[in-house]
Amino acid sequence: MTRSISILGATGSIGASTLDLLRRNRGAWKVVALTANSRVAELAALAREFDADIAVVADERHLPQLREALSGTGIATAGGAAALCEASARPVDMTVAAIVGCAGLAPVMAAVARGGTIALANKEALVSAGDILMSEVERHKATVLPTDSEHNAIFQCLAGNRVVDIRSITLTASGGPFRAWSQDQLATATREQALRHPNWDMGAKITIDSATMMNKGLEFIEAYHLFPVELDQLRILVHPQSVIHSMVEFRDGSTLAQLGPSDMRVPIANCLAWPERMETPMASLDLAAIGELSFFAPDEERFPATRLAREAAQSGGAAPAVLNAANEAAVAAFLAGKIAFSHITVVVEKTLQRSIPLGPTSLEEVLEIDANARVWANELMEHV
Repeated sequence: MTRSISILGATGSIGASTLDLLRRNRGAWKVVALTANSRVAELAALAREFDADIAVVADERHLPQLREALSGTGIATAGGAAALCEASARPVDMTVAAIVGCAGLAPVMAAVARGGTIALANKEALVSAGDILMSEVERHKATVLPTDSEHNAIFQCLAGNRVVDIRSITLTASGGPFRAWSQDQLATATREQALRHPNWDMGAKITIDSATMMNKGLEFIEAYHLFPVELDQLRILVHPQSVIHSMVEFRDGSTLAQLGPSDMRVPIANCLAWPERMETPMASLDLAAIGELSFFAPDEERFPATRLAREAAQSGGAAPAVLNAANEAAVAAFLAGKIAFSHITVVVEKTLQRSIPLGPTSLEEVLEIDANARVWANELMEHV
């Protein structure tokens, strides 16, 4: 039976991995909507290849170019934030939500409001608006399948088990390219060095987040919303080999772990086929060749991002949204060569020291908090 699918963020790394799996299962899926921010040529090529119903570019300035690229194909085109949400609300069997950053929040909410199944790869939506998003998921009887490798691993470990039996959940972290660097070395880290992840092939923003360990901090908050446990039941453990993606300990002393290659096609395939399984091109895991697995406690002196995220989660209210917005602004500035690598978390911490508003109760309030926090962060970056 052919199932329908929309991919929000089709030209990013998650989108590319998803489309690779669809190519290998041509008859199983009908592509309805594909979206991108501004990479028009790539979006148009994908829309043609998969005979999508509609292609949407978030940056409306590129819509004329998209229309020209798809002229005569019968594929509808649209542009802008409203069009992005309208495409997200189209009825499909599954929506892959892979737009990076807070920009993906409104489209995710539109897909949730339809009551569909969302393979969620946008962690910022849960960080900035976790309570609101999960409340909407419950209200509209939507289904959220976690697509981040760590949260998908937890999801798999929990299959057939009761939440009440959980003692702890451990998110593993590679430690990024700078795991063994001193603080003096971190102060001189370049853009190229930070983008050279030892295990994963990801987009620029998430790769920098991995280098600062903020990625794991955001995932800590995300896990709190996805799985009904207390904050003190969540752990972070550095595991350089990235073979174990997460672990769940139960009250009888048993610990279940999900192991697999460092390739996002594995958790994406788990979501696409759920509640069944599907073939992927991944080779079997060869533990003898890997030889050993090692683990370390995170060093929050050199990498304070996990501490900042945990404190933001404990503070609640708007603090996680401020954390996320400040981090997005600081990462963008670092990628643009405007601040040093070591200043990313400095900017985030100083932004969090501002007077944080009460927790948002609507999407509009989340977006207002996000916009204000970016202004604060950008002001601080002029003086770091």
